[in-house]
Amino acid sequence: MRNKQQPLFLIVFLSILFVYSGTHAEVRLPRLISDGMVMQRDTKVNVWGWAAANEKVTVRFHDKVYTAEADAKGNWSVTLPAIKAGGPYTMRVEASNVIEIKNILIGDVWVCSGQSNMALPMERVKERYAEVIATAENPAIRHFFIATQYDFKNPFEDIPSGNWMSATPESVLKFSATAYFYARSLYEKYKVPIGLINASVGGSPAEAWLSADALKKFPEHLKEAERFKRDALVDSIQTTERSISRTWYNNIYKNDKGYQEQKKWYDSTYRDAHWPVMNIPGYWHDQGLKDLNGVVWFRKEFTVPATMVDKSVKLYLGCIVDSDSVYVNGKMVGTTGYRYPPRRYTIPEQVLKPGKNVIVIRVINNAGKGGFVEDKAYQITNGTETVDLRGAWKYQVGTVAQPLAPTTFMQYKPGGLFNAMISPLLRFPIKGVIWYQGESNTARADSYYAIFSTLIGDWRNHWRQGNFPFLYVQLSNYAPIALSESGWPALRDAQLKTLSVPNTGMAVTIDIGEWNDLHPLNKEDVGKRLALAAQHIAYGDKRVVYSGPIYQSKEIKGGKVVLYFTNTGSGLISKNNEPLKYFEVAGADRKFAQAQVKITGNTITVWSEQVKNPVVVRYAWMDNPQGANLYNKQGLPASPFMSE
Repeated sequence: MRNKQQPLFLIVFLSILFVYSGTHAEVRLPRLISDGMVMQRDTKVNVWGWAAANEKVTVRFHDKVYTAEADAKGNWSVTLPAIKAGGPYTMRVEASNVIEIKNILIGDVWVCSGQSNMALPMERVKERYAEVIATAENPAIRHFFIATQYDFKNPFEDIPSGNWMSATPESVLKFSATAYFYARSLYEKYKVPIGLINASVGGSPAEAWLSADALKKFPEHLKEAERFKRDALVDSIQTTERSISRTWYNNIYKNDKGYQEQKKWYDSTYRDAHWPVMNIPGYWHDQGLKDLNGVVWFRKEFTVPATMVDKSVKLYLGCIVDSDSVYVNGKMVGTTGYRYPPRRYTIPEQVLKPGKNVIVIRVINNAGKGGFVEDKAYQITNGTETVDLRGAWKYQVGTVAQPLAPTTFMQYKPGGLFNAMISPLLRFPIKGVIWYQGESNTARADSYYAIFSTLIGDWRNHWRQGNFPFLYVQLSNYAPIALSESGWPALRDAQLKTLSVPNTGMAVTIDIGEWNDLHPLNKEDVGKRLALAAQHIAYGDKRVVYSGPIYQSKEIKGGKVVLYFTNTGSGLISKNNEPLKYFEVAGADRKFAQAQVKITGNTITVWSEQVKNPVVVRYAWMDNPQGANLYNKQGLPASPFMSE
């Protein structure tokens, strides 16, 4: 009889246990509220999370106790009063379980968003800033990185991963470089802890960061957002494109003569006497291999000083379009799968030898012009001695293929990044936002002002903190030096117009870009210029000169145009006392001619003998106005502009 009753007893016991567990779920906190976090000073702060329905939650912080009761869905929150900068503190959250959050600082929290130039970590600029990294020991500067995620259906309540990291020589390599230099500048001046929430995605257009409400202003983008709510569509696209890509790469591997011949082309003993010669760096399209997609192999013999033999040394190969595998004396020393990262490889000990050495590079180009980006370092170095690898290389085509069809980047579709990466932050009070984006919108520059100004208002509406400071970076100079009517100058102009939005500031970077790199290395000046804008706009320092000259208005006088500026500081100057460059003037026909220019105090007068009745003036209106030299005496460059 007892044995027959035992299963029934177990069933009843397990049922009770199930009910008990379901109604006494452990209290949980969002990822942001975790060890090492920075909370915003001088404002009420939300602490929230999830528990069992109707469960009582107690929060102990800063010698005070706060209580809440979870609602029917398990949501709970408490509000802490405004606290001055300081710490470290500990917080205890108690319910059916206890969570202790340690090492909390109170300071200023900045959301750092945009595309790759904001995402770009200190690791990518470590050679340029080796000393900065070595001395980056500052527990008051903290960084929270949010991995790329997107959703087209619903705003997320939380982020699936991430943690707060204090700045150390090791951890700072993962910090956004722009954001770190920004934080360092602010901390040096105000000695207030700085928290950086890095929610940025390489290549992302501005519309991906708009909420569903904001997208209603842009029917084309709203239609696209609605389209990608269909899981079947997303799955179909991804499955198809993965299959196409896999087939393409399998075919080039299968057909690549460099791998298929009995002696592989990366073998150091392979005989390449019959191979033609090409100059590196450069693109093979410009050296005889026009419109070739597929695989091209490159080989070069070199000798090294005796001090490099049997030592670990560094190999720098600039940037390569699109991907590469590199062999030295038959040993693979590195590979990179896409075009933008700098090629920085280590040649291990025992690889280099006295006398002749051979380096082989297998380059895959899937579309467009393949090859080696010019004006970059191509060398082997031990820190004191260098072997230059530029010049003549042997080359041979491994295989030719049709261009690989472009991939659909789902994370770039409208609204997806807002839902997954911004929505989970909205209950966390912040000081403001720094934004570095625009490159991905240059093809649609005419709509950027509307989208960007809407984005600023959208984020402010959702955060419910009023017009918090929104500081952004104007596009740098980029591409070969030439007059241009591309989207770059027009997008810079849209960014300039966005200064009409209250409580915004813009860091002009027209002088610190690189013609051959979308990701210029000088992130220190970017961060410092953003910090100058913050000093004025976010911290109320009205004496600081926080920007270079900004065009304000014009006056036409007797065939000449007088230009007026704000942010002139101590006065307008021509950098290095050279004649001012890149000023152009046009009449009603908008045919621009190079202008003569004269600085008089805080005004500039421009004219041209070719334009008798001037109407419009523009400055630095091109992709790369390298050497544009209108500054104020504080050393800050003027923004490009077009008068109307």
